Amino acid sequence: MKLSKTSIVLLVIQLLIVSSIAAKYYYQRARCPRVWVRTAAYDPEMLLRGRYLSLNLTVNGCQSTLPSAFNAEFPRNSDGTTRPNGYHVNWQGAVQFRAKLRVENNKLVAIRIPEADESSKGVNVSAMPGANCDALRLDEPVDFFIAEHAADPSLLKRGQELWMEVTIPPQGPPRPLQLALKDNGAWKPLAFQ
Repeated sequence: MKLSKTSIVLLVIQLLIVSSIAAKYYYQRARCPRVWVRTAAYDPEMLLRGRYLSLNLTVNGCQSTLPSAFNAEFPRNSDGTTRPNGYHVNWQGAVQFRAKLRVENNKLVAIRIPEADESSKGVNVSAMPGANCDALRLDEPVDFFIAEHAADPSLLKRGQELWMEVTIPPQGPPRPLQLALKDNGAWKPLAFQ
């Protein structure tokens, strides 16, 4: 088999593209903030399915504001004044907004992007009716691939929670690193080989 110059040039270009993407992800994994986030697993409806978990991440939105004050109810003191740092969603349906993500005090925090700032990139956040401000959800799930014969960690027992360590890149959704199971306060990282 004889390779032409065009074939070799095309091969080098493809290797450079793949290498640049791998280098970007490696750099972000090493330099971007990491945080453990509580997750909720669900079964996605997809034609092409692999062995993976599709997980919704929980974010803290207590430092943010909802699109309308009518969407939130603030706890009040006995004298009628509102308590700081906390609200819950008081609306018939889900409240959605765009937000930027950042890590503060080992928590994933969502800060709402004002509607006037359409040029900002962010992620979609949903607040379900009755949800506390520290239990908002990212709309876009994060897929975590597991080994073919591994036990499904999303089947939880009472008192268990599934957590995921993610990196928060400057733009785009969080990227998964590893899973852990919190069982009645005991922390157990999960390995899938």
